[in-house]
Amino acid sequence: MTLKAKLGGALIAAIMSTTAFHGAFAAEDTIKIGVLHSLSGTMAISETTLKDAMLMLVEEQNKKGGVLGKKLEAVVVDPASDWPLFAEKARQLISKDKVAAVFGCWTSSSRKSVLPVFEELNSILFYPVQYEGEESSRNIFYTGAAPNQQAIPAVDYLMKNEGVQRWVLEGTDYVYPQTTNKILKAYLMSKGVKAEDIMVNYTPFGFSDWQTEVSKIKAFGSAGKKTAVVSTINGDANVPFYKELANQGIKAEDIPVVAFSVGEEELAGIDTKPLVGHLAAWNYFQSVDAPINAEFIKTWHAFTKNDKRVTNDPMEAAYIGFNAWVKAVEAAGTTETDKVLDSIIGVSVPNLSGGTSTVMPNHHITKPVLIGEIQANGQFEIVQQTPSVVGDEWSDYLPDSKDLISDWRKPMSCGNFNVATGKCGGKGS
Repeated sequence: MTLKAKLGGALIAAIMSTTAFHGAFAAEDTIKIGVLHSLSGTMAISETTLKDAMLMLVEEQNKKGGVLGKKLEAVVVDPASDWPLFAEKARQLISKDKVAAVFGCWTSSSRKSVLPVFEELNSILFYPVQYEGEESSRNIFYTGAAPNQQAIPAVDYLMKNEGVQRWVLEGTDYVYPQTTNKILKAYLMSKGVKAEDIMVNYTPFGFSDWQTEVSKIKAFGSAGKKTAVVSTINGDANVPFYKELANQGIKAEDIPVVAFSVGEEELAGIDTKPLVGHLAAWNYFQSVDAPINAEFIKTWHAFTKNDKRVTNDPMEAAYIGFNAWVKAVEAAGTTETDKVLDSIIGVSVPNLSGGTSTVMPNHHITKPVLIGEIQANGQFEIVQQTPSVVGDEWSDYLPDSKDLISDWRKPMSCGNFNVATGKCGGKGS
């Protein structure tokens, strides 16, 4: 066992609850939180639902008496799928609107755009979407999956259950797919996969002319070895991608696709029948059979007044982050950033699969990994579920990262501590 693994195990062992206030509050006595999601542009297809989910969570918390006896107020802004605009809107929320915390972003480009703002102004961002790792900020909590909680388990599933030998790493051209695929390529080669059996390709946001790209995938998969596509395509480009797969007759039994950014919300916009059997890897699906999930779905349908509105993984990540923040604020007795940062480490809250998620010292959380098959009704049949996994912010498969850990507890308070040298490298971002 590596020194990093031993230290990581010790941290987990060291970690592994708030009282709800049900009194009345004055209408003017409020705590503001920011909601920073794209409501227009290429990412609106995914992010609008997260805005709605946050409004629901705020409404439900206010029914319980709010937080610290004060009413919660959501301040919603639209960064419009424009990464620099995310930073402007984040600064507005913190400096002008005086929010206590912000819940938002989807793409890593948007997260990296706002990160310096949160560190400069010492506020807190809860980021609810899977990402590439290789980052740990004192001011960000990563409630979506790190690569070891999604990408690597998905590849392992395809190797073991589908016998895949050739790999197409297909992504949108920005930091999350690029870094995730760098990790996946190193991981695959560590498992004996040859470089010529890995094809990497990127397309722009909003890409729609998939005929040539899908033809390349089809040709790569005709070499006599079982081939799969690992998709980090984001946003509305997914719709024409899957349509073109069907147009060219690519079926799941021939070349399965496992996606990291396609969930129930994205499937609601396309005819899923030709896609039955293709896969997605998340930490939650709407089809999870658990009483807490059934209640969450019921609440969501009542809030949206639409029984056809689906739930998805980033909604669960937002739910976990919001409830962890509420619990930490109640424990600290204040929304003051430094005190909340101290109180939130080790907080455990229910997830929607019937277990709990714990906030770890690296500002990531514990999550089970689920693999699901697309069904004709746009839902997923869960074909594999792991026990809870701790998010690993620094990949064991990249040479510059394998000796790094993050622990934001005092006295270490470091996002990239090198266990080989015994030194902190400074900021973890």
